[in-house]
Amino acid sequence: MKVLVALGGNALLRRGERPDADVQQANVAVAVKTLAKVAERHELIITHGNGPQVGLLAVESANDPNLTKPYPFDTLGAETQGMIGYWMQQALQNALPGRQVIAHVTQTLVSAVDPAFDNPTKFVGQVYEQAEAEKLAAEYGWTVKQDGQYWRRVVPSPKPQRVVETRLIRKLVRDGVTVVCAGGGGVPVIRDENGRLSGVEAVIDKDLTGSLLAEALECDAFLILTDVPRVMRDFGTPQQTEIGHTTPHELRSIDFPAGSMGPKAEAVCRFVETTGDMAAIGKLDQALEILDGRAGTIVTPNATWPLSSTL
Repeated sequence: MKVLVALGGNALLRRGERPDADVQQANVAVAVKTLAKVAERHELIITHGNGPQVGLLAVESANDPNLTKPYPFDTLGAETQGMIGYWMQQALQNALPGRQVIAHVTQTLVSAVDPAFDNPTKFVGQVYEQAEAEKLAAEYGWTVKQDGQYWRRVVPSPKPQRVVETRLIRKLVRDGVTVVCAGGGGVPVIRDENGRLSGVEAVIDKDLTGSLLAEALECDAFLILTDVPRVMRDFGTPQQTEIGHTTPHELRSIDFPAGSMGPKAEAVCRFVETTGDMAAIGKLDQALEILDGRAGTIVTPNATWPLSSTL
C-alpha cells in the first residue's frame, strides 16, 4: 500500500522533556524503528508536527538582542522542517541501508482571508503554569490558552488548501523514494494577484495537511500516530471508552476539543469521506498493528478493515 504517516510533534519532544537536540534525536531514533518497518512493507510518506520546536525557536528569536524584530513564523516553520527533516532523514537512511530518503522543505497554500487569523487556536511551544503563561503573554504579546492542566501559546492555524510541491513529492514516491515532507503542516504561504508566493504568520495543523496530501497522492491509508492508543469517547469521565473501528459519521458525532483531538478527528474523517479509503489514529509503536486492523481507532466508510482486496 501507499501510506502517509503524520507523526505528532510530541512524539519528538514529550511533555516535560528538555528541548535539547540530543533528547529529540533519541526520540526520532525510537520513532524510526517503527517507521522503518512500515517502509519495508509499503510505500511511505512521512509528515511531522513541529509545535514544541517552532515555539522554542520563537522564544529564542524574540529574546535575541541582535534582531530588530523576531523571525516570522513561516521562516521558523521552515527552520524546523530542516532540523527535524535532517534528523529523520539520517535515522531512516541508517535504518534502511540502500533506500533513498529525502527530507523536503515544503510550502502549503492558505487563504489570506481565512477566519483563523482572527482566532488563534494552534498550540505551539512548551507548557506553562497559568501564572507564568499569562506573564509571558503580557511580555511578548502572545495569546495563551489552556491545554489540559497547563497553558500554552496559541497562533493562527488557517486551513491548508494545497501543498505547493505535491507534483514533485508524487514523482519522488513513484521513483521509490521515502519522503519526509510538509513538516509542521508545511510553511504557510499565500499567492498574490500576480501568482507570487509569500509567507504568512501562522502554523498549519499538520494532520489537516497530511489528510490533504494523502488524498492528492492517492494514498491507500492515512495514519495519525501519536502517544494515545485509541480515540476515547467521553474522555476524562468515568464513562470513557475506547473507539476501535468506526465511521466518519460516528466520529463526527463526538464533541472533541478544538486544539487537540478535534483536528485529528477532522483530518481522518475528511480523508475517508473523500477517498473511501482507510485512516486511523493510534500509537506510534503500533503502526503495523493498525494497518493490520488490530490496534488504533480505524476509520473507514463502513467500519470494516482490512478489506479482502488489501490482504
